[in-house]
Amino acid sequence: YMGDELEPIKYNDEAVKDFGVRLMVNMVRQLNKAGVRGFHFFSLNLERSITRVVVELGLVDEFLPRDLPWRQSANPKRCASEEVRPIFWANRPKSYMARTFAWDDFPNGRWGDSRSPAFGETDHHHSRLLMGNKFNVSVWSSINSISDVIQIFLKYIRGEVKNLPWFEAPLAPETSLIQSRLEQINGMGYLTINSQPRVNGVRSDDKSVGWGPVGGYVYQKEYVEFFCSPEDLDALINTLKSFPLVSYMAVNRTGSKSVSNVQTTNAVTWGVFPGKEIVQPTVVDPTSFLVWKDEAFELWISPFMDPAVAALPEAIPAVLQSIHDTWFLVNMVDNDFVQGDLWKVFDMISTHPKYKPKPVPIRTNITGDISKSSPKEQILSKYFSD
Repeated sequence: YMGDELEPIKYNDEAVKDFGVRLMVNMVRQLNKAGVRGFHFFSLNLERSITRVVVELGLVDEFLPRDLPWRQSANPKRCASEEVRPIFWANRPKSYMARTFAWDDFPNGRWGDSRSPAFGETDHHHSRLLMGNKFNVSVWSSINSISDVIQIFLKYIRGEVKNLPWFEAPLAPETSLIQSRLEQINGMGYLTINSQPRVNGVRSDDKSVGWGPVGGYVYQKEYVEFFCSPEDLDALINTLKSFPLVSYMAVNRTGSKSVSNVQTTNAVTWGVFPGKEIVQPTVVDPTSFLVWKDEAFELWISPFMDPAVAALPEAIPAVLQSIHDTWFLVNMVDNDFVQGDLWKVFDMISTHPKYKPKPVPIRTNITGDISKSSPKEQILSKYFSD
């Protein structure tokens, strides 16, 4: 009777995965109740589903200690030598590892000392990684305004939408520390794709922000990265004149327009541990940002670039095409990790004469039934893979 349950959701890959996870959890529980004590899971590169199964079964702790604040490579040589990465790929580690696969050496101290001179191009092989995880295509493909886009980003931050193209995994636990602030600035039209809270000497075993060996202390500068319109960028840049300790970079898709007060690489995460030098695993680097911006902008439209979708009328929603073509990608760092408050910038922007508040409508169909969706939406649903 499994087919009967799958039929109504066959075009909704997320719902099919949810069904599979529930089925696996129930099977394991029944087998365990019957006396089976050993289980072997084959992930077939769908590790997120298997992780959900084992967490649901209570087989692992929700908090898993991390050697570094980002996901390390499974390659033993790379894992042993790589100690530094740009923050921009924090939510897309698979993409970063693919683009640096051909590097002979990896940064193992300071970012500028030993990094390879070039990132891999976003070629046809990499295009699958550009797609990111699946998201609710019935909503994403039917939006009509900036307000609709804002609502989707707000839903993601609140956990009501599972995926966005810029994220390979759910939001990090540390995001809960700044969730209300992220909701605030997304509601203003500054659409966030990466962030981290300010951390000043927190123990390395902390469940939200901890990483590294036991007995250490970790530090972070507050960071946020987002897309915004040219008009909202003007309001931001004018406001930043009152915040001399905030570093920022902004660039459009083509790189023809940019503004920045950044001259060099800036460490935004570091740790102090017993018997070790200070570790600086995450940096903001101007050169890497210009590489990342191509991928970040492409993710607005890449889900619609499959030939089967592109052949349909108005395959790419006009509002997404406009964001892709005209908006800016911005990152900001508050260098005062002791008493800084990056979010005060946005408090001041909200009263700036150049800033125009964004109306955000209530969307009741944010998790619409894809089985009743349009041909374009059904093709998109089939096309995405975990």
